[in-house]
Formats: sequence, structure tokens, C-alpha cells
Amino acid sequence: MPTPDPVPSPRGSAWRRFRRIMRWMSLAAIAAAAVAVWFVARGESELQIHMLIATALGAGLSVLLGAALMTLAFVSSGSGHDEQAHHHQSGQTQEDEL
Repeated sequence: MPTPDPVPSPRGSAWRRFRRIMRWMSLAAIAAAAVAVWFVARGESELQIHMLIATALGAGLSVLLGAALMTLAFVSSGSGHDEQAHHHQSGQTQEDEL
């Protein structure tokens, strides 16, 4: 006898959405790092590899960190976790609201 399809988990779909957004943001971070290195290389007469590496890491990781935090905020808001936390902190349950 065939079994019904499993119900998709909202937790799994939230993580898939997070990973999909972060893949695109990784490309944006690489582009931001490349632009930052280009600006440093264009303006500096004597280049040192350490300065270029630090510039690339600083710009790229800053963009990734900002994107990760904002994505987590959007995914959390969209999945309903914020509402659950609000009810838990105020001491209300779903039964109290009804």
C-alpha cells in the first residue's frame, strides 16, 4: 500500500531559504572584496600582499556577516519564530489568547 508524502517541515524550508540567500550573498561578498582590492591597488604606489589580503578578507567577511545577520532576521520573522518568542516572554500562551 502506498504511503502518503511527508508533510514538509517549516524548519527545513527556512534553512533552505537561508542557504539559498547566502549563496547569492557570497557572490556579492566576493565582488565587494574584489572592488575593494582594486581600489587599494589603484591608489597605492607600493603594494604589499599583506595589505591586499587584509583588504579582501575585511571587505568580504564584513559583507558576509551583515548578510548573514539580516538573512537570519528575515527568515526568523517569516517563519513565525518571532511571534512564538513574544508570547513566551510575555507569559501568554495560545490558550490565553483564545
